[in-house]
Amino acid sequence: MSRFDRYMLSQLLILFSFFALVLVSVYWVNRAVVLFDQLIANGQSAWVFLEFSTLSLPNVIRLVIPMSAFAASVYVTNRLSSESELTVMQATGFSPWRLARPVLLFGVIVTLMMSVLMHVLVPVSTEQLTSRQKEVTENITARLLTEGTFLHPTTGVTFYIREITPAGVLKDVFLSDRRNKAEVSTYSASESYLVNTDTGPKLVMVDGLSQVMLTSENRLFTTNFSDFTYDISGLIGKSETKKRRIEYIPTAELLRDAAEISQETGASMGAVMEEAHGRFNRPMMVISAALVGFATLLLGGYSRFGVWRQIVIAFVVLVLVEMSRSATIDPVLEDASKWPLIYAPTVLGLCLSAALLWLAAHPLHIRRRIAS
Repeated sequence: MSRFDRYMLSQLLILFSFFALVLVSVYWVNRAVVLFDQLIANGQSAWVFLEFSTLSLPNVIRLVIPMSAFAASVYVTNRLSSESELTVMQATGFSPWRLARPVLLFGVIVTLMMSVLMHVLVPVSTEQLTSRQKEVTENITARLLTEGTFLHPTTGVTFYIREITPAGVLKDVFLSDRRNKAEVSTYSASESYLVNTDTGPKLVMVDGLSQVMLTSENRLFTTNFSDFTYDISGLIGKSETKKRRIEYIPTAELLRDAAEISQETGASMGAVMEEAHGRFNRPMMVISAALVGFATLLLGGYSRFGVWRQIVIAFVVLVLVEMSRSATIDPVLEDASKWPLIYAPTVLGLCLSAALLWLAAHPLHIRRRIAS
């Protein structure tokens, strides 16, 4: 690479890192607030929150990489143009095609980074995150250990603990089970203990009162007990057999055994093809995003009002390319044989970039044709 290529590439990578860091922080904070409320409300620790946040990061990074590449390309091109560095390079004989070489290399580097995310990190982290979310949801013990709050671990059940001592004793426990409409059961105890057994967690209540209301007969039966065991494992459903989803399956397996995976997961062949080829297409769209941002800003000459019009045009072109990607999804989902359509947005973005570079290389030719 020439010195100019290395200089421009370094600027693009630095600005890309900055924009990616800012956008990831914004996305992560917004999701972390919701995640924090959910986990703390369910009685989970800060360590679980940190684990969930870490597992969600690859998917967040995947979302912001294309926008960061586009923003870096636009910002660097605008700065080099405003400081007349691009003008000097063009005066030495560099064509728009030659100037686009470091931008193309930048797009390839970021595409390789995103490919690692799409093919490895995102599937693995998403599977692990889903598995851990299921474990936390089914962890009824952690959800019940919240003092001073009326909890509803499942429909028709209300649970309350006034205080949890350092020794693990639950003080003044109230439990109401209204799942059986014909028989409403209510239990209260001065002390209780959670005990893990081979058949699941049990709530052992000491020195309490049991009240059973038969709604059909409108009769109430009360019983004082010295100790009573309540099976709280029944408050949650049994774990279903773990079923794979196409989002978790390696790309090579999706391409090799598409029919078997479709039958196993229940997803259509079109969904399998869209997932597999989408993992290739989305990284490649980063190249077109970077080139679109660069080529559009080369169209305008010097103006004291800046290049805001070119920036708006670049953003509109990027939105059109993204809209074309959304438009290709439904046909592929309906007919798996149309999977080549998935790559149409990338081809469209590259063609638009080439057209913009050609226009930037022939400004006088275009003006003469318009004048004539």
